[in-house]
Amino acid sequence: MFAEAEADPSLSKEAFKPIEARLRVALLNAQYQRLQKAEKSLLVVVAGIDGAGKGATVNLLNEWMDPRHIKTLAYGPPEGEELERPWLWRYWKDLPAKGSTGIVFGSWYAQLLRETSRKRPNQDTIEALSAAIRRFEAMLAAEGVQIVKLWFHLSAQAQKARAERLLSSPETSWQVSPADLKVHKKYDRLRNGGQIVINHTDSGHAPWVVIPSADEQLRAARTAEAVLAAMRQRSVPRIPPSFVAHSGPARIIDRLGQLDYEARIDREDYESELGLLQGRLARAARSKKFQDRSLVLVFEGQDAAGKGGAIRRVTHALDARQFDITPVAAPNSYELSRPYLWRFWRQLPRRGRIAIFDRSWYGRVLVERVEKLARPADWRRAYAEINDFEEQLSGSGALVLKFWLAVTPDVQLERFKEREKSPFKNFKITPDDWRNRDKWKEYAAATNEMLTRTDVAHAPWHLVSANDKRYARLQVLRHIVEALENPR
Repeated sequence: MFAEAEADPSLSKEAFKPIEARLRVALLNAQYQRLQKAEKSLLVVVAGIDGAGKGATVNLLNEWMDPRHIKTLAYGPPEGEELERPWLWRYWKDLPAKGSTGIVFGSWYAQLLRETSRKRPNQDTIEALSAAIRRFEAMLAAEGVQIVKLWFHLSAQAQKARAERLLSSPETSWQVSPADLKVHKKYDRLRNGGQIVINHTDSGHAPWVVIPSADEQLRAARTAEAVLAAMRQRSVPRIPPSFVAHSGPARIIDRLGQLDYEARIDREDYESELGLLQGRLARAARSKKFQDRSLVLVFEGQDAAGKGGAIRRVTHALDARQFDITPVAAPNSYELSRPYLWRFWRQLPRRGRIAIFDRSWYGRVLVERVEKLARPADWRRAYAEINDFEEQLSGSGALVLKFWLAVTPDVQLERFKEREKSPFKNFKITPDDWRNRDKWKEYAAATNEMLTRTDVAHAPWHLVSANDKRYARLQVLRHIVEALENPR
């Protein structure tokens, strides 16, 4: 794997000059063609042995191409708000738009590389991190993100000699980090760790390319050739089943049909219990215990099921500085230029805060499925992608609660007519609402499958009969209060 790179091949300056001229023109042309088509984004992941010239290569790519359309994504150790969210959050939020290029320096491989390079690496940790990375990259590739991963490598002797040469001059000594100086002492561990990483995560849709790095000219040429080949690639290679998270066969249960739509509560009891539940919610959300957690609330349901009213009864008990409400509509062009989960990753709460989604990422398996806005292959794989997303939220300390507010067709019709007559509510009724009623059975089937495939312990669905709005609001509050008072 590293034999050629550790032989430290070189390229003379005379031979490099025409190669450089050709590659610079070709890279610029390829970059502008991709910008014009805006079909895919490109992520160039930079990794490898410390002191192999990775930073210099990042600068070179920005010099050889138009830097206005390159986003250099450099990451150090996680800090601040990054520590309060899932570890992949900082990479998700920075994804470039289709047509653009991102150079990832200090990538999602940092933690895996540290583990594989330890004296006594933990095999379970390696497998878990590798699997998470494979799922992440497979989803990005399926959503039109092209990935090429460059491993910069050289022999231990060449690495040491390069560091000494740079240190010898005040003009270049700043390029040498303390980590660079320690490489030769633990070179074998770093080398073996790199082999493990590449073996665990190399794929056709996210390939590793080893770049010989002892010679500056050859390093530049090989890097440019690898990036150019990726830019010229017409489509992302087929993702093998082993890299894609799948939802297995399941018996779909009609959970919507099993609800008790006659459940009701009288006004006097409602007012009394509403105040008690809001008081408990206020105390729980302001407690010291909650400061180490976050809360993600998802509200879905049929049109006119009362999601907005339920949300208002929740927020009435909260400090306005503590929560954010994200109303989710059809994605705009800016959001469509990135993977569908991107816009939701950006809204994840910090610890001690609450994110409320009025409709959510489940649009992929509901409206996009029923209205045929997503290909069957895309919404079918989305169940497992969503489960993985929510598992990451839970693993980072978030409480994830999902509510489906359900009404019967006749109650929905009554509310539609009421909205049309009310000057305060007629803005809520749209032609889409009436059109969706014609597909009631299709939406019910999609909902029941969604519930079957995504109702999991770390992110449970709570089905709420909402023919009586007061009853539904109390049920929502009760579930939230119990989760906060008795967190998993």
